[in-house]
Formats: sequence, C-alpha cells, structure tokens
Amino acid sequence: MRKSLAVRIANFVIGWSAAIVFFFPIFWMALTAFKTEPAAIATPPKLLFSPTMINMRAVLDSADYLHFFQNSLIISCAATLLAIILGTPAAYAMAFFPGGRTKDVLVWMLSTKMMPAVGVLVPIYLIFRDAGLLDTHVGLIAIYTLMNLPIVVWLIYTFFKDIPKDLIEAARMDGARPLSQFFFLLLPLTAPGFASTGLLSVIFIWNEAFWSINLTVTNATPLTAFIASFSSPQGLFWAKLSAASLLAIAPIMLLGWLTQKQLVRGLTFGAVK
Repeated sequence: MRKSLAVRIANFVIGWSAAIVFFFPIFWMALTAFKTEPAAIATPPKLLFSPTMINMRAVLDSADYLHFFQNSLIISCAATLLAIILGTPAAYAMAFFPGGRTKDVLVWMLSTKMMPAVGVLVPIYLIFRDAGLLDTHVGLIAIYTLMNLPIVVWLIYTFFKDIPKDLIEAARMDGARPLSQFFFLLLPLTAPGFASTGLLSVIFIWNEAFWSINLTVTNATPLTAFIASFSSPQGLFWAKLSAASLLAIAPIMLLGWLTQKQLVRGLTFGAVK
C-alpha cells in the first residue's frame, strides 16, 4: 500500500514538473508581451509589473495580422488535406498488401525527415523560382505536403495495422470493393486516428518557420514570417516580439486545448487490446 502511494506521488511530482518545464517558456513569453520594453529586458526579471496593451496595439498596427493568419490557415489546412489524400493509399497498400521491402520503405520515408532543410534550400529555391512558385500559397502547400507526408503515412499505416484483417477478408467475401472497404469499414474504425493525424500535421505546419521565411516575401507569408518581421537591424524588441509570438501561437494553442481529447484518443488508438 505504501509502495503504491509512493509511486502515485512520484508520478504526480514528475508529471507536474515536466508540465511546468514545458509550459514555463510560454508563460514567460505571455508575461513579456504585456511589459514595457525596459521592463522586458530588466535584470533581474520583474514578476510584478503594471500590464500594458501597448505592444499588442503596436504589433497589430504595424502589420496586417489577419492577412498572415489567413495564409497560415489556408496553407496548414490545404497541405494537411493533401498529405492525407496522398498518404492514405500508400498506407493502405503497405498495411494490407505488404511486400518484402515494406518495412524498409517505411524506414526510408521516415529517414528523409532527418535531412537538414538547409541542405536542400538552394535547389528548392531555384526550382521554385523557375516554376514561379516563390511567395505563393501553392508553393508552400507543396513543400509542407512533402515535408509531412512521411509522418502521415507512418501514422495512418499504424492505425490500419491495428484493424483485424478478418474484417477486411469478410468485407471482400461479401463483394465489397476497395473503395467501399475504405469508406464504409476502415474510415469509421480509424476516424480517431485520421483526426489526430490531421491535427498533428496542422500543428507542425503552423509552427514551421524555415521554409516560410525563405520562400515567401509578402503575398503568402504565414504567421511564422509575421514573428520574424519583428527582428529588425536596430535590434530585438523583446516585448513586441513576445506580443507577436503570442498572437501567432494563440490560435494553434486554442485548437490543441479544444481537441486534446481527440488528439490523445487518436494517438492511443489501438494501444490497448
């Protein structure tokens, strides 16, 4: 009994410690967003201060926030939808019709995520320039789709593998074609998995900064480029930068909080038999 209580206390302490460590940078950024510039760089840091909205007003007045937000929304949703459409047939084929090299293909796909993006920046930039895709929604949607495709395939493949093959065989014996099997059998059974895959993809794309900064200028710039615009040659204005960062991450944080049950349910789908 004492050992069980000690384990619960240890889990409680470890869990809350990890949560505080991960949440503290966001908490500090939110505090800094409502400080004046002198208070933001004060040493030692000030925990007690008079909050001000001057930074929020300055950020919103100096840039069209809704323009950046709209770009992020369009690019994230479109790239996620396209990645799921392209990744689902590949995951279906590898889950239900595996070959001798299926695992090797999956590992190879995932290994492409380990390549540093800066290593292919020049050829990608030249291709986009010649194709007229610089500073366009289509260009960013294409690069983000390819960037998230390995993860999407892996996740959907995992969810498909958890479906008993006897169900698929029974559907085939009843005359169901592959499309019917997917829409009327697989999709309802793996809906939580598709939901979590889509949410993770949207989060990854929303927070990605490297390609958005290097491949856009004004027309298709998302919120990550909006944050970077507050780093000027005159220096870093920490309060304004924190305000811009808070405005950029607030929508995706709100989405995460509202859908956390679906996200956890999808990620643990099939984990308990």
